[in-house]
Amino acid sequence: MLLRDNAFHSIRDAIVDGTLVPGERLNDADLARWLGVSRTPVREALARLEEAGLVQTKPGRYTMVSPLDVRTARAAQSVTAAMHELAVREAIPHLSPGDIAAMRAANSRFAAALRSGDVDAAISSDDEFHGIAVAASANSAIHAVLEQFTPLLRRLERVRFSSVSGRDSVAQHDRIIDLCEAGDVQAAASAARDNWMSLDALFNPEPTG
Repeated sequence: MLLRDNAFHSIRDAIVDGTLVPGERLNDADLARWLGVSRTPVREALARLEEAGLVQTKPGRYTMVSPLDVRTARAAQSVTAAMHELAVREAIPHLSPGDIAAMRAANSRFAAALRSGDVDAAISSDDEFHGIAVAASANSAIHAVLEQFTPLLRRLERVRFSSVSGRDSVAQHDRIIDLCEAGDVQAAASAARDNWMSLDALFNPEPTG
């Protein structure tokens, strides 16, 4: 992996998992020392992260981790849901029995991670589950768009998957698998979209008191 890509993924993952918190100021020299690279790949990574909405920059003043913003997250949600809908639509004619089995296995690992409260494993398994259809679609544009917008939602999903509400995704995944296996393109694509749009609960949390 190129140094700039390694820097990008390392900083992105630190933002998504909360190591770098919303509003935290970022210094390219400090990040370079942390990653063991020069400042050039760090600056390139920060520019890419700004395009992805994870970093905000005011030239000459500051660079910081973007606050969690509902409007930005909703926009990312709509795009991400549409891409997964398209991925499933294009993937179904190419899904093998092995792909279906891999989806079931990923969802089993996802369910086990939720039961044990392992948020990192839950997100990894969820990525694996959805990635099977994305790979089968063989559509590089879908992959590129998801690479840009999914991290914004993953920050929210860390909240969701650490709560009971995240368990609803297991049943949603099962429905997607069953529809894919049945070859029901329209219903499976809609179910994939609905799975991502179910993040609405995070934008409008119910009152707790």
